[in-house]
Amino acid sequence: MPLPLYLLALAVFAMGTSEFMLAGLVPDIASDLDVTVGTAGTLTSAFAIGMIVGAPLVAGLARHWPRRPALLGFVLVFASAHAVGALTEWFPILFATRVVAALANAGFLAVALTAAAGLVPPDRKGRALAVLLSGTTVATIAGVPGGSVLGTALGWRATFWAVAALCLPAAIAILKGIPATGEQAEVTGRPALRAELAQLTRPRLILVMLLGALVNAATFASLTFLAPVVTDSAGLEEWWVSVALVLFGAGSFIGVTVAGRLSDRSPGPVIAIGGPLLLIGWPALAVLVSEPVALSILVFVQGALSFALGATLITRILYEAAGALTMAGSYATTALNVGAATGPILAATTLGTRAGTLGPLWTSGLLVAVALLIAFPLLTRITAARGTQVLR
Repeated sequence: MPLPLYLLALAVFAMGTSEFMLAGLVPDIASDLDVTVGTAGTLTSAFAIGMIVGAPLVAGLARHWPRRPALLGFVLVFASAHAVGALTEWFPILFATRVVAALANAGFLAVALTAAAGLVPPDRKGRALAVLLSGTTVATIAGVPGGSVLGTALGWRATFWAVAALCLPAAIAILKGIPATGEQAEVTGRPALRAELAQLTRPRLILVMLLGALVNAATFASLTFLAPVVTDSAGLEEWWVSVALVLFGAGSFIGVTVAGRLSDRSPGPVIAIGGPLLLIGWPALAVLVSEPVALSILVFVQGALSFALGATLITRILYEAAGALTMAGSYATTALNVGAATGPILAATTLGTRAGTLGPLWTSGLLVAVALLIAFPLLTRITAARGTQVLR
């Protein structure tokens, strides 16, 4: 894989740490800013909403920008938003900084996903995507648990400062490692925006975007409230939150890696086998949450299955949107973040019910069930080859 892919993954690591870190910080933020845990959990939805709006909007605005300065600008805006968030005493301002950071993240991913696909041969999109998303999975293994430990020791604001600091080496890596040569020719040769937006009328593209949204909604519904699941439902000490996040992240890394090997040529088995296992895993976790060993195993497995399925569906979106040279990445980003926005909101509504802090786990199971009910009758269409047109 080309070196620029790994440099892009470094920036994705910083952004992924921010996107997932609230899983370990929600209770502290709620206490510090005098809001409920459910309200603090909406910060995840705020980030996702910014991604939903920002992905197509910023990608559309940036489609005529050279890739290197666009990527660099997005990283610097992202860092600035975290600095403001670390300083504020008001929840509405923190909420707003999450939206701004998400807009920058959305723009970055929309450009980076398209750039990654263009750096490799047409039949290796899945491999390239796995490298890019490894930044996110490493964030869940190291960045998010590290942020949780840092937040426990020094307060949640320290974690925000740490993310801002992580953006600086990422910015330098982009400046030094992403080539500037040939960018003007690349920009002038891009198709009209109307032609790229017309790809959204394709039924198969809409279908895989819907499935990606549902699977990601299930992932974020439980991940956002993993801390209270571990400390309240399971009755474990607070340090177990970091353990659970590390296990989920390690599983997600394996899931993305496996999906990277299979999603180009064999996406069907990933969906047909991984989907039902993911469906079983969420309610199993709710039932066995009081058993630390079972909890640890299931958190690892659910991380692997969630990201294997999610990464496969991202790859299918890129294939189906092959005619959208500059916008395909934004379509994938939008789909996944529709899920990331709705999942925590749906899960938060269950916290006040009899299900309590186990409600998010049952919500995740229901969302996966809906996805499979849609996917299985149409599995052949979902995994069929896109044809000769490829994203470059």
